[in-house]
Amino acid sequence: MTGAREPVGRTEGSGGAGNAVLVARREYRERVRSRAFVFSTILLAGLAIVISLIPLAVRLVDRATVTRIVVVSEDALLADRAISTLDQFLNTDTAERGGAPTFLFERLDDPAVARRLVQDGAVAGAMVVERGSDGGLDATVLSIGGLTPDRAQLLQVGSFAVGILDWTAANPGSTNPFIIPGFQVTDPNVATTGTGANPQDGTIDPAEYASRRIVGIVFVVLSFLTLVFYGLWVASGVVAEKAGRVMELLISAATAPQLVIGKILGIGMAGLTQVSLVLLPSLVALLASGEIGNQLIGPEAGTAPSLAGLSPGLLAAFLVYFTLGFGLYAAMYAGAGSLLSRAEDLQTIALPLSIPAIMGYFPAVLALSGGSSAFIKFASYVPLWSPFVMIARLSIGRVEPWELVLSIGLLVITVPLMTLLAIRVYRAGVLLYGQPPTIGLFVRTLRG
Repeated sequence: MTGAREPVGRTEGSGGAGNAVLVARREYRERVRSRAFVFSTILLAGLAIVISLIPLAVRLVDRATVTRIVVVSEDALLADRAISTLDQFLNTDTAERGGAPTFLFERLDDPAVARRLVQDGAVAGAMVVERGSDGGLDATVLSIGGLTPDRAQLLQVGSFAVGILDWTAANPGSTNPFIIPGFQVTDPNVATTGTGANPQDGTIDPAEYASRRIVGIVFVVLSFLTLVFYGLWVASGVVAEKAGRVMELLISAATAPQLVIGKILGIGMAGLTQVSLVLLPSLVALLASGEIGNQLIGPEAGTAPSLAGLSPGLLAAFLVYFTLGFGLYAAMYAGAGSLLSRAEDLQTIALPLSIPAIMGYFPAVLALSGGSSAFIKFASYVPLWSPFVMIARLSIGRVEPWELVLSIGLLVITVPLMTLLAIRVYRAGVLLYGQPPTIGLFVRTLRG
């Protein structure tokens, strides 16, 4: 009887890493050949394609929306002239058709207030109009994703009209040459930190910004669904083996570390296989969405291909965070699954185990919306949340190198620690039959 409390499974002898490979191969084959794998792959691929076509839907819906822009200038007369010109040039066509105006322009005197309104999402953008030393105008539009590429293009055309009327009003009959107004769209958060698409001036192309957001949405949603889904697969596999007494055969042929690591590797490879199968059609949809939109709506010079936001570095970061995130969540689910004796009990732990992922998903959504608060930055370092939040921040482009090193470093440290913890729980948990999963039971297994 005393031997029943010894560590479960073989502790020495032949096999070694080969046993873990055999377990991994078995898990991989069982998963990829199952109906659940095929069904979930089709479902996730369809969901990814729908998300990839969001830019097209946005372009369709955007034609019926009103974009609110505040205009700021130190010259009150220039601000009033800019608003009047922009309104006449950009809203006349829709007014003649009896539709809602494309833009709503409002004057604001304080640039700091305008920046804060943009950061809070109260307005789509703030156009700051300044007169240069050469007499020409420069228009800078502050926006955090609230300004679609086609409307940014319209504002650029409007700023050109403002420049012409300002030149004719200031130089009647003069031979002074006309200076084309400068125009740029700037993310106020990027401009503040000096990082982004162009670190020298803090500017960011609105079309590329929109592309980054949609790529980030695909990555974040795909990571969230697959990590939770495959974590449950790990737990359900452990429960099924334990309920069918298969566990008693396995632990006599391999050690607990070999079984846990083998399961994580095997199901992890199945997860990477599915992610690859899901990403391929979604990337094709991203690539095709721009051309489809041009055919349905008409070409837009300011619209970049949806894949413009996908860089090799971002794709590599996604794979790194997905792999490390899966190792972390799979170990957690494996340990929890070993405490269960029946498949019905899996529903008891499904929600509590998914709470950390849900808590990481929400700040990731905020980051994709342009948020850069201290909490979002903190969340991108927390190992249970960083696979979602840091990918969102990388997609938008607001990550310092040291932040990336810190985030990945914490994950690299946490994954083996969680794996060791899961092995400890697994050793004790496989001996527990018929006991309901409770916090006390979990604590007792950790204490041995």
